[in-house]
Amino acid sequence: MNFFEMIFTGQNIALLGAGLAVMLAGIGSARGVAMVGEAAAGLLTEDPSKSGKALILQALPGTQGIYGLITAFLIVFKIGLLGTPVELTVSQGIYFLMAALPIAIVGYYSAIKQAKVAVSGIHLIAKRPDEVGKAITAAALVETYAIFAVLISMLLVLFAKV
Repeated sequence: MNFFEMIFTGQNIALLGAGLAVMLAGIGSARGVAMVGEAAAGLLTEDPSKSGKALILQALPGTQGIYGLITAFLIVFKIGLLGTPVELTVSQGIYFLMAALPIAIVGYYSAIKQAKVAVSGIHLIAKRPDEVGKAITAAALVETYAIFAVLISMLLVLFAKV
């Protein structure tokens, strides 16, 4: 068995998908939460009483990282990594890699885009604190696409034939 056959096994390719789901969605969430946190810190220097409203907006971009983690756990459980490992063909491993890509890619981008909307929401509540519901709603609408992506990833993993 040569080096590439040892590395590119079905199981390793599936784990690459799990890793990408966690890493990309997690990176997007970390960047997003940080962006909103910076804006919130500016707001709180002026008015610390708005911390609860700012915290809700800051937490929103963090959900994509959770979705990536859930998808990775599903892959790990499905391929039996925590129990009896399932022998996967390379094509089955590629299937799991492809199943992880919706939340990996959409999670990354939607977390950052959601953060930009949430930062605008921070600016809104700085001037009009009673409009926090509109700010949260606007940011939550971006979440819809991450939810679609995680549903597709989860369904592909759950209904995979191994």
